[in-house]
Amino acid sequence: MRRLLVVAAIVLLPSSVLAQSCNFNISAAAFGNVDTLSGAPTDTTATLAISCTSVPLTTVRICPSIGAGSGGATASARQMKSGGSTLNYQLYQDVGRTVVWGSFNWGLPGTPPTIDLPIALNGTGSANVTIYGRVFGGQSAATPGTYTSNFSASDDDFIFATLGVLPCPNVIVFPQHAHPTFTASASVLANCNVVAQDINFGTQGILQTNVDAAAQLTVSCTPGTNYDVGLDGGQTNASPSARLMALGAQTITYGLFRDAIRTLVWGNTIGTNTATGTGNGAAQIFSVYGRVPPQTTPSAGTYRDTIVVTITF
Repeated sequence: MRRLLVVAAIVLLPSSVLAQSCNFNISAAAFGNVDTLSGAPTDTTATLAISCTSVPLTTVRICPSIGAGSGGATASARQMKSGGSTLNYQLYQDVGRTVVWGSFNWGLPGTPPTIDLPIALNGTGSANVTIYGRVFGGQSAATPGTYTSNFSASDDDFIFATLGVLPCPNVIVFPQHAHPTFTASASVLANCNVVAQDINFGTQGILQTNVDAAAQLTVSCTPGTNYDVGLDGGQTNASPSARLMALGAQTITYGLFRDAIRTLVWGNTIGTNTATGTGNGAAQIFSVYGRVPPQTTPSAGTYRDTIVVTITF
């Protein structure tokens, strides 16, 4: 009698074949120089580089939580810090910067995206995902300095696993965690803006008495910024009290002053005849006092001069 020998072979697969591994690298979100006096935002991007190995022809699901960073966050914005000063910014999932890239681990608005990475026949997969950043405009209270927020391992929790039936963050097939780090930064430079009103001496007849008029300069500078406000000599580069409005070859002499009684001339020499101030982020008002003194009256017409306002800081 012949006997048939049946041998059952059990093949043990290494755990690395059943599971997966992923590497994550996030580039710095560097905003560069930020103008906090304007109403315009400053945008930048960072790149999340993903590289995974797993079972061929499967998909790895990634749930990339990014937290508040060392600068902290409010319900409306993340923050970078420079000493005791803060700068509001945010990280987003979309180029329109409407969908916040948040975390499953915080109680603030915004959750992370779900990233499904296909694994090729060779058992590898990779992708670059853009993180969109924005520093909000109009933050005039921010002092000049370098602002940073560091995202450490405790801020960022990336959960990943072979794609199952559950959505993020409840992946249950061999879930793993990674904690990439990166930095957000911006520089606020000392800066000033100025808005000038025209001085209009009105319609006059014979110039036999003083004709006075005034206007305002509105200066906004970053907090703590010392500045000087100078007025040049006009189109003829005349002295502060003898500037010239012109109509062709004919002129009218006038002066510009820093005080209402018109004794302190306003010129362009720092330390001598300019106005000074220290910025606080808000609008600061300077009055410019003009005077046309008695003089020989030229022909009728409209006389003009152009003054350049210079802010030195």
